[in-house]
Amino acid sequence: MGDDSEWLKLPVDQKCEHKLWKARLSGYEEALKIFQKIKDEKSPEWSKFLGLIKKFVTDSNAVVQLKGLEAALVYVENAHVAGKTTGEVVSGVVSKVFNQPKAKAKELGIEICLMYIEIEKGEAVQEELLKGLDNKNPKIIVACIETLRKALSEFGSKIILLKPIIKVLPKLFESREKAVRDEAKLIAVEIYRWIRDALRPPLQNINSVQLKELEEEWVKLPTGAPKPSRFLRSQQELEAKLEQQQSAGGDAEGGGDDGDEVPQIDAYELLEAVEILSKLPKDFYDKIEAKKWQERKEALEAVEVLVKNPKLEAGDYADLVKALKKVVGKDTNVMLVALAAKCLTGLAVGLRKKFGQYAGHVVPTILEKFKEKKPQVVQALQEAIDAIFLTTTLQNISEDVLAVMDNKNPTIKQQTSLFIARSFRHCTASTLPKSLLKPFCAALLKHINDSAPEVRDAAFEALGTALKVVGEKAVNPFLADVDKLKLDKIKECSEKVELVHGKKAGLATDKKEFKPVPGRTAASGAAGDKDTKDISAPKPGPLKKAPANKAGGPPKKGKPAAAGGSGSTGTKNKKGLETKEIVEPELSVKVCEEKASAVLPSTCIQLLDSSNWKERLACMEEFQKAIELMDRTEMPCQALVRMLAKKPGWKETNFQVMQMKLHIVALIAQKGNFSKTSAQIVLDGLVDKIGDVKCGNNAKEAMTAIAEACMLPWTAEQVMSMAFSQKNPKNQSETLNWLSNAIKEFGFSGLNVKAFISNVKTALAATNPAVRTSAITLLGVMYLYVGPSLRMFFEDEKPALLSQIDAEFEKMQGQSPPAPTRGISKHSTSGTDEGEDVDEPEDGGNDVVDLLPRTEISDKITSELVSKIGDKNWKIRKEGLDEVAGIINEAKFIQPNIGELPTALKGRLNDSNKILVQQTLNILQQLAVAMGPNIKQHVKNLGIPIITVLGDSKNNVRAAALATVNAWAEQTGMKEWIEGEDLSEELKKENPFLRQELLGWLAEKLPTLRSTPTDLILCVPHLYSCLEDRNGDVRKKAQDALPFFMMHLGFEKMAKATGKLKPTSKDQVLAMLEKAKANMPAKPAAPAKATSKPMGGAAPAKFQAASAPVEDSVSNTVEAKADLKKAKAPGASSKAKSAQGKKVPSKTNLKEDEDKSGPIFIVVPNGKEQRMKDEKGLKVLKWNFTTPRDEYIEQLKTQMSSCVAKWLQDEMFHSDFQHHNKALAVMVDHLESEKEGVIGCLDLILKWLTLRFFDTNTSVLMKALEYLKLLFTLLSEEEYHLTENEASSFIPYLILKVGEPKDVIRKDVRAILNRMCLVYPASKMFPFIMEGTKSKNSKQRAECLEELGCLVESYGMNVCQPTPGKALKEIAIHIGDRDNAVRNAALNTIVTVYNVHGDQVFKLIGNLSEKDMSMLEERIKRSAKRPSAVPMKQVEEKPQRTQNINSNANMLRKGPAEDMSSKLNQARSMSGHPEAAQMVRREFQLDLDEIENDNGTVRCEMPELVQHKLDDIFEPVLIPEPKIRAVSPHFDDMHSNTASTINFIISQVASGDINTSIQALTQLFQIESLAREASTGVLKDLMHGLITLMLDSRIEDLEEGQQVIRSVNLLVVKVLEKSDQTNILSALLVLLQDSLLATASSPKFSELVMKCLWRMVRLLPDTINSINLDRILLDIHIFMKVFPKEKLKQCKSEFPIRTLKTLLHTLCKLKGPKILDHLTMIDNKNESELEAHLCRMMKHSMDQTGSKSDKETEKGASRIDEKASKAKVNDFLAEIFKKIGSKENTKEGLAELYEYKKKYSDADIEPFLKNSSQFFQSYVERGLRVIEMEREGKGRIPTSTGISPQMEVTCVPTPTSTVSSIGNTNGEEVGPSVYLERLKILRQRCGLDNTKQDDRPPLTSLLSKPAVPPVASSTDMLHSKLSQLRESREQHQHSDLDSHQTHSAGTLTSSSSSSTNIDDLKKRLERIKSSRK
Repeated sequence: MGDDSEWLKLPVDQKCEHKLWKARLSGYEEALKIFQKIKDEKSPEWSKFLGLIKKFVTDSNAVVQLKGLEAALVYVENAHVAGKTTGEVVSGVVSKVFNQPKAKAKELGIEICLMYIEIEKGEAVQEELLKGLDNKNPKIIVACIETLRKALSEFGSKIILLKPIIKVLPKLFESREKAVRDEAKLIAVEIYRWIRDALRPPLQNINSVQLKELEEEWVKLPTGAPKPSRFLRSQQELEAKLEQQQSAGGDAEGGGDDGDEVPQIDAYELLEAVEILSKLPKDFYDKIEAKKWQERKEALEAVEVLVKNPKLEAGDYADLVKALKKVVGKDTNVMLVALAAKCLTGLAVGLRKKFGQYAGHVVPTILEKFKEKKPQVVQALQEAIDAIFLTTTLQNISEDVLAVMDNKNPTIKQQTSLFIARSFRHCTASTLPKSLLKPFCAALLKHINDSAPEVRDAAFEALGTALKVVGEKAVNPFLADVDKLKLDKIKECSEKVELVHGKKAGLATDKKEFKPVPGRTAASGAAGDKDTKDISAPKPGPLKKAPANKAGGPPKKGKPAAAGGSGSTGTKNKKGLETKEIVEPELSVKVCEEKASAVLPSTCIQLLDSSNWKERLACMEEFQKAIELMDRTEMPCQALVRMLAKKPGWKETNFQVMQMKLHIVALIAQKGNFSKTSAQIVLDGLVDKIGDVKCGNNAKEAMTAIAEACMLPWTAEQVMSMAFSQKNPKNQSETLNWLSNAIKEFGFSGLNVKAFISNVKTALAATNPAVRTSAITLLGVMYLYVGPSLRMFFEDEKPALLSQIDAEFEKMQGQSPPAPTRGISKHSTSGTDEGEDVDEPEDGGNDVVDLLPRTEISDKITSELVSKIGDKNWKIRKEGLDEVAGIINEAKFIQPNIGELPTALKGRLNDSNKILVQQTLNILQQLAVAMGPNIKQHVKNLGIPIITVLGDSKNNVRAAALATVNAWAEQTGMKEWIEGEDLSEELKKENPFLRQELLGWLAEKLPTLRSTPTDLILCVPHLYSCLEDRNGDVRKKAQDALPFFMMHLGFEKMAKATGKLKPTSKDQVLAMLEKAKANMPAKPAAPAKATSKPMGGAAPAKFQAASAPVEDSVSNTVEAKADLKKAKAPGASSKAKSAQGKKVPSKTNLKEDEDKSGPIFIVVPNGKEQRMKDEKGLKVLKWNFTTPRDEYIEQLKTQMSSCVAKWLQDEMFHSDFQHHNKALAVMVDHLESEKEGVIGCLDLILKWLTLRFFDTNTSVLMKALEYLKLLFTLLSEEEYHLTENEASSFIPYLILKVGEPKDVIRKDVRAILNRMCLVYPASKMFPFIMEGTKSKNSKQRAECLEELGCLVESYGMNVCQPTPGKALKEIAIHIGDRDNAVRNAALNTIVTVYNVHGDQVFKLIGNLSEKDMSMLEERIKRSAKRPSAVPMKQVEEKPQRTQNINSNANMLRKGPAEDMSSKLNQARSMSGHPEAAQMVRREFQLDLDEIENDNGTVRCEMPELVQHKLDDIFEPVLIPEPKIRAVSPHFDDMHSNTASTINFIISQVASGDINTSIQALTQLFQIESLAREASTGVLKDLMHGLITLMLDSRIEDLEEGQQVIRSVNLLVVKVLEKSDQTNILSALLVLLQDSLLATASSPKFSELVMKCLWRMVRLLPDTINSINLDRILLDIHIFMKVFPKEKLKQCKSEFPIRTLKTLLHTLCKLKGPKILDHLTMIDNKNESELEAHLCRMMKHSMDQTGSKSDKETEKGASRIDEKASKAKVNDFLAEIFKKIGSKENTKEGLAELYEYKKKYSDADIEPFLKNSSQFFQSYVERGLRVIEMEREGKGRIPTSTGISPQMEVTCVPTPTSTVSSIGNTNGEEVGPSVYLERLKILRQRCGLDNTKQDDRPPLTSLLSKPAVPPVASSTDMLHSKLSQLRESREQHQHSDLDSHQTHSAGTLTSSSSSSTNIDDLKKRLERIKSSRK
């Protein structure tokens, strides 16, 4: 039993894993109880069992397993974390539970699986169950099927994916096991319940008996839609809702819900695709061409069998379709035609959308074949065309269908109309927009008047269907001219029609149809009223009439009565009027006279043809009066104008009468209902008079009035043809001028460009220059509306003429067309107008593009040409391609039908010869432009293959492909590309080039779209795989594209799509999605705004225009119309116009002027920071290039768009340099007034200016430099600091310009570089300029070298980066340059350094060739300047000071602290270099030369010297102030934002410069709140790092080694003081423990850690209350456990044990007996001696007489009891010596030691001094002497105002850049009082001073290196020399000097100069001494 009791004690989780089954059973039972008790699903208890649940279900003991299963079920049901166990548990259930004989086990297993599904893990469960179906054990298979069936029955087909189950069903039906077959049957019945007949096709091949059984079962099923009975957790509220409904007895909504669910499964989706292309008979293509029809039949039958497969795999079916099409179109045997049609039906059904690309080829052929009468052929063709329709959209095939509508054969007409009717049934109001409806209705209206009754009936049916689909309002406008009978017939048909989708928009059966909603539906989809208004808006005049006129004979004008009469709305009324006017019959002269006499005075009519002009004039006056008084409805316009035309009519000779006559014509046109018939009577006369000097203006006025009455397009056409049919050039030129003006007034809507162009060409060819000029002006006006495509018509003109046209176009560029002022008011009689506008672009949107004369080239694409293109010989292929290019070039604009060309070109896109691929791409580019928007129909068969070329390995081929794709997309819009699976198939290919190019393209295009086809989601899985692609570029591009995909699909859909990824990938992708969600751009706004930014390609542009007025409800119709005309033009031309972004003028026209007056730079909060982040995060390109590529310019443009005024940006990025000059002028003007804005956009401004540096135009360059000078002056006044980002993206490019050949430019650039030093540290400029010396341009090298010289001269050696040595070596290389100027510049620069720096230069330069060296020496001799620091000093002070101010300002502006650190480095580096001695401020220099030549007259000169120099020093007594403040402002500023501070400091710590890192850490530890955050672990690592760094021998080899060590030293102190005291103490103890354990660790390391601990012990009295003693004692406990006393005693050094004792002692002393209450965290106190040790100590201190308070002990200023034990005394002395050894308390320590010695004169301090260095001993003795003198009042020592060490770190960039700091005894910073003291001494000693020292930390200070005796002794000698010198001085200075000497003695300076320098000094001091004697 011993065993048993063992496991009883174990915790539950261990029992569950026990090897005894009883233990496990008990464990599972307890676990079950625990699980039932836990109420909180997120309780941490659950996690304990995470790893065990699999064992619960797979237990080997059946009894125990049952209990385990129960527990597991409860766990899965209640635990939040259960989902993590899905895979392993379900697979365990499948393999170990389903094979159990016990039914209970199986039930529990199934329950567990279902529970996992309920907690949203359905996919994983299903995957495991499907794997189980492959198991060999039939029991397991049966159980898996049963589980799946139950899951489906309970959760429904939305949760359980049916496709994979159906896929395995046939295999299950074939199983040998009856149980499996039966279970398969049950699940098949269950599946049928959910998806009905969609299950039949996949099961068609199973055993017929089984199928029959299934059929029987299926029939029994209830017909109602099934509902899930169990819900996922996330849907459980739904369940509750359903229950409520059922209890209320209303099941209505439930039914509604499920309406969506039932048809969700499409049988097609469940099928496996079959690959048939490879199965075609080998000789198929030969047989299909065979002469014998039997052979052809065989071939077709073979295909028919193959295409019976219900789902076909995608592939290249082009050849097969071509062959079948040929049979349908050309075969004489009708039986074969029917067979081929069946094959096409099969292909279309099997391929669905994938067949869409071939639809365009086949539709016309099938429609034309309807001429066959045989019913079986007709039926086959009908089936084929209907199947094909479902694979494409009506839009795509509309052109082909409409073309066939005009066929003469009635059967074809009938069948086409019937096809249209059937097609309409599949449409919805949104997929049948007005743009599509209009042409179809027009064609069908012709058919309802056809002579053949079957044609009429078919047309009625089609129109009726349209009526049913889109509603009466939409169709009525097209039926305005239909008489009542026919209208009723149409309505009757409409009632009979059954729509595929019911009246609902089609969501269900026919998803395909719903997808291709054309891009425009957004507007019409708006609810109700707007919607209908939009669709129904009848288009008033021109657009309908102009084409009618062209067509010759007006079929649409026939029947005015109906509409005119009804006049139900204003719009209709108007339409009626127009209709009536258009067909006003021509009246005879007699009738006219009768009508006229009824309204005119009789005298008037009689005098019309009087021979006396005065009478005629009087008559005209009466005529005019009569008309002015006449009412519109009564005015017989035609009669009146006929009267005017009556003899002499337009041949009137008197100009006054003529003017009057013309004025009357204008009046009649304005006041009456003026018809085109009337217009035709007068226009001839008007044109005749237009060139007349006196009457011309009246003639123009009359024409304008007529144009307003009869619409401009018609009038213009008439006028032009009249003008050019006569010879008078004056009339021609004036007509053109009138037209130019009229277009501006009326707008461009409906004008027939084609007709104009032929007239304009005639005019351009005229001999009269006035006519040519007017024609060119007219072209300019047209250009405003039409855009660049206008030029194409004139490319074959003479070059001289073409250049004039170009000049005119250039003038117009950038202008937006004016808003129309005429031609609207009269007609806009009702509010519907707003609706009309919406659709105007539909008619006019393609205006120009449609009106361009398109050439039919299909006849030129001969079969020979096609075979040439496919020839084996590449040269012949090239010839073929050249021919195609020639054909397209010649045709300019072509019709969409291009025969076999697409297939031929497609073949060339994968040509092995890359040159041909490129040529093909160029042809395709041409093709896109030539075909315009009609290229849409070729996207699938030609566009997608272009995308494939994006995967080419050659860069130039990819670039060409991208350009081609863009050219296509510009014409087609993006919808066609995204629709269908083609794009996702491309993205699926694992070609890195293809992926990155395609994703880049999508990222560019998607943001511009307002909506995308739903097929975009198909790309997402491939996008995710790109996110994890091996290729970095692909990953980056995928990340960039992510937000844009999300913008269209939404986060939810994207996140859902991650479900299929592996768990690791899923987490990564979800993280990226979250990130992208933050960056997700908004969808492009409603186009009123959006149009001003060009949106990709024509389609979007049109689309915007279309919806603008509806969405923005532009109430002012005039403006709204203008909008559209304007938006139309860019949409149509879709080229440069769209790029320039013609703005919609409805608002912008007014805005333009305000805009220019407003600010040019918009301040975007945090804009600049965001841009820098983007650049750092590589979201955008880094500004780094040799010449700017387009993508950089585009990027800058995009970045500027948010913060630079639009109009200025247009100027800045204009192609013409004059606009750049304008922009610069504006920027100069706004510089002062918009400082904030300029600073906010500074990075962008500088980047833009770098682009200007690459321009060749000097005037721009000069202007840019001028602006830069002003800019940097402003920045320095504003005390701004350039950021690193701004500097690195600007300075290198500015330096390029230093090498300009023009002197004046070089001078400017140098001036700018100079000014830049005020806003950017010179030391950082230095590397940039250094880089410039490497240029190939010798001028640039020379100038850069000179600039370096200037920098050194102005700022001293600190600017030389990275070190003076390296920099000078680089410079010296140029002494040997080929170019004389460069050599000179290099020599001059080095001479400058020599002047600053003396002979040290030669050391720094290193080895030079003899020749170079001699040149240098020669030059130095010639310059003959004695090395002196003076000249430099004066310059030095100023810049340094300004820099410091700037740096402060910069800090306030949150500029980067690198600037600070760089100054810190400068000053540091100075103190670190030996040459720093040169840098001592002049007043403080020890000028030995002066002293040597001094004959005792010093005193006389004294006042002058002091006066001269000291006043200015005296004034700012607060010299140290700036030092203290240097960094802090910046930090105070940032305190508010901890995160930013941390990020900032991290960036600093990561700096490559050690000083920067150290300083940043110090700053971090200066901020209390941050310093306290550091955890023990972090502090341990930090201290380890810092101490290791200090001990690193390599540091000493650095030039600034000591400096670095000192900084680290200070940092350590900071860390110790500022960190959380518990954490740091704990960290140090752990560190000490580790270092003692590690054998490799150096004893020095442990020693320094202990010194740190001593330091901490010293701080304990102040910090004891903030320390968590329990934790510290736990650490000590662990330490003592690892190192028992014996082990510690074995250590080489006794320090560890002493350190530990001291720590414990101090804690005991401070806490007293309470210390023992703090051992709570120690589990087993017996493991170490800690408790015993503490007790001992307590006892010991109790034994003390207790005469002294803790306080006194701590202060140590006290009487120690004589009897105090020796140990106590030792401890006390140790305490005092520790104080002396510390920096802060050294004074206090010496004072205490002095008191102690005084009190116990016999006390022996020898043992304490014995261990210390000679140096320390003499220091202590001297210190005691000083105190003695002080106490006895012998003198006063200027003591340090103890400024904390933090100053030392932050203070270095002093205003005067003197030695880094003048330290006192222990390296502490000194305050103002000391300086005053010093100054007194100075005055008395006129210049003798000993501050010529490098302030190295005293060697006693904490953690410093041990002393180096030789140096110490040499300094001592120096001191003794000084003291001898002192004695020779007058007596009265005694006390001061004395104190000074002690002071300096305390300042143990270790001079960094070499010993030779010291010897030199000694000699000179000797000389001085002897001369004094």
